[in-house]
Amino acid sequence: MPHRVVPRGGSRGAARVVLAGVVVLALAAAGFVAWRALTPATPLARATGLVPADATRLSWTDWEGVRRELGTDVGPGSSAEEVDAFLAEAFDADLSSMSALGTSAGVMQEELGLSPATVSWELLAQSGTGAVEVLGVADDVDLDAVADRLAELGWTEPEEEDGVWVGGPDVLATTGSMLTPELQHVALLADEGVVVTSDQAPYLEQVLAEDDGGPEGLADLAESLEEPLAAAVYDGPYACEHLAMSQADDDARAEADQLLEAAGEVHPLTGFAMGVRPGGDVRAVMQVEDADDAPGDAEARARLAAGPAPGQGGEFADRFSVVGAASEGREVVLDLRPVEGGYVLSDLTSGPVLFATC
Repeated sequence: MPHRVVPRGGSRGAARVVLAGVVVLALAAAGFVAWRALTPATPLARATGLVPADATRLSWTDWEGVRRELGTDVGPGSSAEEVDAFLAEAFDADLSSMSALGTSAGVMQEELGLSPATVSWELLAQSGTGAVEVLGVADDVDLDAVADRLAELGWTEPEEEDGVWVGGPDVLATTGSMLTPELQHVALLADEGVVVTSDQAPYLEQVLAEDDGGPEGLADLAESLEEPLAAAVYDGPYACEHLAMSQADDDARAEADQLLEAAGEVHPLTGFAMGVRPGGDVRAVMQVEDADDAPGDAEARARLAAGPAPGQGGEFADRFSVVGAASEGREVVLDLRPVEGGYVLSDLTSGPVLFATC
């Protein structure tokens, strides 16, 4: 399996090799390979298997992990105000930006008995045909009680236990004005330990009827993030459109061209993922078509990630330091350490992002 360790780049792409640093990176990379070989699929990778195969982008939040990371004791008995305060704290730590439930949390807790204070994790999957929100629930979440609340609030109960509770915009509005449209229609799947929602009832019914194992390429990318607290995972076309330098102005694009020429050749991406890990470090995974291109891309993209950030403003070093760079197969892996108070995940999952250029 091709694998290469890349030294950290200087602020303008000049490589600076530090022997101790290279040893650390080599050990970390070797551990990454061993982990992939010996460990079963991560919670994110498993959750990815529950969403439609045509999903082009995933947004993940490990709410159980976020609660642990922040040392909070919110739970089923917390008030709406306490849950909203928890969401504010998660926002400050850049751990809630991938959630679709940010403005909904307090109302969900109060009205539905289900919220980021009680669910295990959340995965929003979007494609060109629709979107579904999947919430993992632990055994201590009473889905029968959630069903009773849905009925009282106006959702229409399905004929089958695992069918779709049909709500709609009017039901949602009377329940709480801040609720996300993704909660309009709900399926309570107790046997699977998940709640699945969507703003389109027919699309949700279609998703429940399918059993296609999810988007395979995105699952591989998701697993490379190991166990992130929050993450975004994009397929190639979405990444190349939404992270592209074409979104920058003419001056930024001209600067980017010069930086790319100096850094070395990079190849189009077939996938992109970025996640915040426990402790605050961020991992970016960029997948290329040919494994032979990955080592060179790792070196060039590491240099770009250590230099100016045209289109974003300033230098990437204003936001993070590159603490590791490697390639494995078709994947380029950059490990980033945000500066204190930095918002790397929320800032760099939309373009332009030079080091993720196609």
